[in-house]
Amino acid sequence: MGQLAVMNFVSLDGVTQSVLSADEDRDGGFDQGGWVLPYVDDVVERFMSGATAGAGALLLGRRTYEIFAATWPYADPDDPAVAAMNAMPKYVASRTLKELPWENSVLLGPDLADEVGRIKAASASETLVLGSGDLLGRLIRHDLVDEFRLLVFPLVLGGGKRLFAEDRTPRRLALTATERTPSGVLINTYRRAEE
Repeated sequence: MGQLAVMNFVSLDGVTQSVLSADEDRDGGFDQGGWVLPYVDDVVERFMSGATAGAGALLLGRRTYEIFAATWPYADPDDPAVAAMNAMPKYVASRTLKELPWENSVLLGPDLADEVGRIKAASASETLVLGSGDLLGRLIRHDLVDEFRLLVFPLVLGGGKRLFAEDRTPRRLALTATERTPSGVLINTYRRAEE
């Protein structure tokens, strides 16, 4: 059975909103977009590329899919992470999208838990969730996440959408790996704790 892993950027106070650009997600008046960029160093880039290239499929929410579909198909095809992302299956959770222009993209049905359960059961590899905050909340509520890879950035934003909202179900996790980058980012990997 395949695993579902989440890789996400998070501030010290748990914010995951609008990480790469000012216009990515302004919901709630959030105006701090692009906050990860000053901290991206070679170690962060290597970790992201390796994790992406090593995945068997992606699972994305609508907004993240639209951002990625507008850039990744046109990126350098000689980059292993780009080639992997363009070639792998991309499962998209959306109630509004009708067409998926990025190659190898599949629109999931309305029963997310059932669809993701089928993907995990049919796969021997890892399905990776990137960004996709609203989708991630639903995956956590349904207890579908096997591993969290959190890149924790050394700043406090004071507001914005958070990785773990108050309505999330509590669960125990075990830290299985950690790495500190030259810019002060902590890359922490957590798996389900043995109960």
